[in-house]
Amino acid sequence: MKQKFTVEGMSCVNCSAAVERAVKKLDGLGSVEVSLLGKSMVCEFDENKLTAKKIINTVNKAGYRASLYGEKSEGKSKFLSEKTRLISSILILLPLMYISMGDMMGIPTPHVLHEYPLVSAAIQLALALAVAVINAKFFVNGFKSLVKLSPNMDSLVAMGSSASFLYGIFSMIMLSVGLSENNAELVEKYSHGLYFESAAMILTLVTVGKMLEERAKTKTGSAIAKLSKLAPERSIVIRDGKEVEIASGDIVCGDIVVIRPGASIPVDGIIVEGHSEINEAALTGESEPRFKTVGDEVMTATVNLTGAFKMEAKKVGGDTMLAKIIELVENTSASKAPVARLADKVAAVFIPIVTTIAVVTAAIWLIADYPFDFALSNAISVLVISCPCALGLATPVAITVAVGKCASEGILIKSAEALETLHKTDIAVFDKTGTLTKGHPAVTDAFAYGCEEKELLDIALSLEDKSEHPLARAVCEYARANNAALRESSDFEAIGGRGVSAAIENIRYFAGNAAYMSELGIDISGYSEKLEKLSREGKTVMFFANGEGLLGCIAASDEIAEDAEKALRMLDELGVEAVMLTGDNKLSASATAGRLGITHVISGVLPGEKGSTVTSLIEGGKTVIMTGDGINDAPALTAADVGIAVGAGTDIAMESADIVLVKNSLTDIARAIKYSRSVMTNIKQNLFWAFFYNAICIPIAAGALYPLWHITLSPMLASAAMSCSSIFVVANALRLYKK
Repeated sequence: MKQKFTVEGMSCVNCSAAVERAVKKLDGLGSVEVSLLGKSMVCEFDENKLTAKKIINTVNKAGYRASLYGEKSEGKSKFLSEKTRLISSILILLPLMYISMGDMMGIPTPHVLHEYPLVSAAIQLALALAVAVINAKFFVNGFKSLVKLSPNMDSLVAMGSSASFLYGIFSMIMLSVGLSENNAELVEKYSHGLYFESAAMILTLVTVGKMLEERAKTKTGSAIAKLSKLAPERSIVIRDGKEVEIASGDIVCGDIVVIRPGASIPVDGIIVEGHSEINEAALTGESEPRFKTVGDEVMTATVNLTGAFKMEAKKVGGDTMLAKIIELVENTSASKAPVARLADKVAAVFIPIVTTIAVVTAAIWLIADYPFDFALSNAISVLVISCPCALGLATPVAITVAVGKCASEGILIKSAEALETLHKTDIAVFDKTGTLTKGHPAVTDAFAYGCEEKELLDIALSLEDKSEHPLARAVCEYARANNAALRESSDFEAIGGRGVSAAIENIRYFAGNAAYMSELGIDISGYSEKLEKLSREGKTVMFFANGEGLLGCIAASDEIAEDAEKALRMLDELGVEAVMLTGDNKLSASATAGRLGITHVISGVLPGEKGSTVTSLIEGGKTVIMTGDGINDAPALTAADVGIAVGAGTDIAMESADIVLVKNSLTDIARAIKYSRSVMTNIKQNLFWAFFYNAICIPIAAGALYPLWHITLSPMLASAAMSCSSIFVVANALRLYKK
């Protein structure tokens, strides 16, 4: 059987990997998919060998909190939130830095701290311990990972901070000895050898990075909730020959549902009486409504625009198209693995090496008959100088700068993983309607045949003014922009799927498609060439006539987004292939693609197929980004390596995406890719420096120069060097502001 669980307490990719490793050891487990972003886990297992309760217990023993999906976890979080920890740590760190380093910075400190150095040491220890308690998760998770021989960044943090604590406590002991023996030299030496501020600083700085990871999580759960709310809560059905209002969830297959103008459709079904124009943009992305009549299928969450009709419920609950889209969003969220942190990858090698060097350093000096404090000082210098501050800051600081810079330019990046992945983009997939196009039709051509153009526009405005059809609104906008006069009309009639008619100044006028003209007996054969040409261009043609014959025609199409062509050129220069993915028919899609210069077009794609289409591109070994704005794009946005939503799109599209283009400018996609490449270069530089610094400084800290030149690196200098490496990394990251 397949069971979904909620998993709390995961803060990084190592956490989700740890959960997965723990569960995979269980006998009877078939497969497991852990979603860090969705805080969930889907397990397929043999219920004869394994139970959900045992899976939950296994996850809990691994240090996390699991529960059946939809139920509340019985466990409580042991740790404070990232934001609370950071603020609390900073508030405690400031007085600690003042006490420990005030004199060095030229800031006077209370005389009592100089007169009683042990009091100063005790206060520093208490403040540092407070920071350590606030950030206990680093020690718990870090040392737990060490015990399991799978060290991560928390392990580096725990060891670096613990090394400073250890030396600080050792210094306090030696300070006490100096005071008891009235040894002023010893007191002076160790009163300045308290590195509790280093321990607190390590924890605080790394918490900044952890907070960034916490903020980077997407709102997939919120998107799913909004999808569910698209269907109306209550509907009208016919029971015992009477119309009865019931909860939409109580509709069963076979029920006859009454749909009135302006109402959302609650279930999937077939029209059995009446006809209407249906806006299916929510599910199909089509900008123009579709005429539906008896025998046609209608879907949940689409909107009835004009007429009233009755439908028979065929699919309800989890079987509807809307429910399938929700399921796709959930599944792709669960199966999409976040990008692993480079620093975490090297930690498994770095920590054992550093630990071994520290132990060997102490052993060698002791064997060489040097004092214990000399051997211990060198060993701890190794640990302090190899503290992961620079390593831990290398990625998050660069990402912080990048996210801030992009936000100032209208590019909201919701996950660090997206920023890291974006630089590898091979294929950029675009939804057509509302993304590459403006999402609403506009008049492109107007041809008058039996009258002057001014007369044609006057008639068109007067005819279409009472219609709510999107094409009618486009015609009216165009007519008004060209100073058309609105004339009084009467006896207005809308013919579903055909057009409209009305009496203007006692003359009957008609507007509609070619089929409507044919039904009226109006000859348009002389304009077949023009009609074919406009159709090939993906335009919709509306004819206008009266009883005497054709007056003219007006063509409209969904206009290309203003910067779409420029954006595609920029992507081409970056070596990124553009692909159009749309639910539109092949003719319309090809026409739009031709205008944009896109050669790879995937048309006629159903809502449930968009996500799988993107997945198939990824399975071809390509890094794929997806840009869209509609609800039907949500599965594709979550399936893509990076999902990008335009700012004018639906909330669901934006919450399912990793990046949001606030200004609706598609050129920002290329800019984001360029910036991602700069960021990744910067991160690699930072990581190189962090390891180069360690490669040079660790041997010096171990005392490699002492036998020849009597040069050692005290823990204080080691701490200073460690701080310098962090400053270098931050300064290098700040250069991104100039990009």
